[in-house]
Amino acid sequence: MKSKVNLVADKRSPLQRLLNYGDKYRPQIFQATTYSVINTILDLAPPWLIGVAVDILVQQQDSFIAKFGIKEVVWQFALLSLITIIVWIFESLSQYAYDRLWRNLAQNIQHNLRLDAYNHLQELESAYFEDSSTGGLMSILSDDINQLEDFLNGGANEIIQVTTSFIILICGAFLILPLNITIAAMLPMPFILWGSLIYQKRLEPCYADVREKVSFLNSRLANNISGITTIKSFTAENYESARLATESEAYKKSNAKAIKLSAAFVPVIRMLVLVGFTSLLFLGGMAAYSRKISIGNYSVLLVLVQRLLWPLVFLGETFDRYQRAMASTKRVMDLLDTPIEITTGDMSLVVEQVQGEVEFKNITFAYRNSRTIIKDLSLYIPAGKTIAVVGSTGSGKSTLVKLLLRFYDVSNGSITIDGIDIQKLNLSDLRRSIGLVSQDVFLFHGTVGENIAYGTFEATDEAIINAAKIAEAHDFITQLPQGYETIVGERGQKLSGGQRQRIAIARAVLKNPPILILDEATSAVDNETEAAIQRSLDKITQNRTTIAIAHRLSTIRHSHCIYVMDHGQIVEQGKHEDLLLLDGIYASLWCVQSGYLGLTQ
Repeated sequence: MKSKVNLVADKRSPLQRLLNYGDKYRPQIFQATTYSVINTILDLAPPWLIGVAVDILVQQQDSFIAKFGIKEVVWQFALLSLITIIVWIFESLSQYAYDRLWRNLAQNIQHNLRLDAYNHLQELESAYFEDSSTGGLMSILSDDINQLEDFLNGGANEIIQVTTSFIILICGAFLILPLNITIAAMLPMPFILWGSLIYQKRLEPCYADVREKVSFLNSRLANNISGITTIKSFTAENYESARLATESEAYKKSNAKAIKLSAAFVPVIRMLVLVGFTSLLFLGGMAAYSRKISIGNYSVLLVLVQRLLWPLVFLGETFDRYQRAMASTKRVMDLLDTPIEITTGDMSLVVEQVQGEVEFKNITFAYRNSRTIIKDLSLYIPAGKTIAVVGSTGSGKSTLVKLLLRFYDVSNGSITIDGIDIQKLNLSDLRRSIGLVSQDVFLFHGTVGENIAYGTFEATDEAIINAAKIAEAHDFITQLPQGYETIVGERGQKLSGGQRQRIAIARAVLKNPPILILDEATSAVDNETEAAIQRSLDKITQNRTTIAIAHRLSTIRHSHCIYVMDHGQIVEQGKHEDLLLLDGIYASLWCVQSGYLGLTQ
């Protein structure tokens, strides 16, 4: 559980982790913030312009503008109108600038964060995926990153503009108002800010729970959609609908808890805002009446306070978006911070020069939190030879394949290719040297030709067709509605099991690896399809190191050597005829499968 320990050790807040990740976006963040501040300053100019207009009407030749030598009221209003036009134009331009910058920033961050998270996910070892659900990972890569984008689109700008307005108002109030009026007007501010922080702290666990519940819900949906055929065949629709309803209900209740807290914020803040605004309205009005401040300044402050205090009412909504975004950010950053346990080696491997000599040297392996699967196993495979590994289910056969491909690393011992420890090899070079045809064939949603060329993306149409012919897939492909351009559907659901298997073999033929692994390649097909597949396998295994994992012993009886595994160890080895004479596990399996009572053919 190394990765989970490391994740717990990161004590930084989600915002700190996001800022650290977004270090390369600092110039764009600075530009967007600058335009947000400029727009806020310009947005606060109209109250000042209103105050100046009131000042002109009341003071006339003694007004603020008159001090600059413009005595005529008409020209004072003309100048004020010109200033208003300029302010409005630049306010509109700055709004366009900050809106465009923040939205583009949100798009850039969510795009790069999603790609970085996905690329990191691809590098993680197979054990990580065994402990994680597909729906949960999809939730992180989609919903959580979208939550962050939503906040950056508007929430960040709102916080900056409220903060800027707050600073301007405080500075203006202290310069214009008597101290006692300023204090009375500003009195609710500390309570509003304190209440907002408390509110934020209480919302944080609520939205963390919401994100967890939506992850469970997405997992259930993804699992059920993938298994829809099984659900239908077992008439389990009502059962699964009830289970989904349980997950959805838990998500709804989690959201309701957050909403209950969120909804209470605005009414409370509204009352605090009322105290500040009423204080300024009464005390400021009395100060203007007694001529301690001008009527124009009083008008300016009334509008400015209203412009600041009322946005604070909606600060709860901004904090709500912020907490949703931070809860999602934590999940994304936890994924990015998950350590990659299987790292690539620094030794390059030229695929064309690989001979294909494979050796397992005293290897031991256990899956995470599980018993030992393979114990001190040694196995030598000469270059260009075909060997087979057989044994009962759970004996460790397929685990050997996963270890050779470095989906997992051995606990002890080593695995070598051409005498080189595979942990020293570049991981991409290692896997390019190995072709895998497994029982569980995965085809991507796309054309037949694209699936054959998967991994060999530069292959020509001629090479694809040639590979299909060797795999005895060409005839059935040409009978499909659009031939090689036929869409196979998600996971290849439009094709039969045998057709998918032959496309997988054609994919391996096109890859032309020096080492070929056949993991139960014919176990799920009928006898006729098996015969066709076996003919194609006989062709492609020539002069190529081949490891065949099989239950059907008839498919591997002509191998150069057959290894029998039992409880993670090799207990028998030899050619088919020699193993029958041993009268051991292999002979018993052969009798069961062939129906023979004796040990000879």
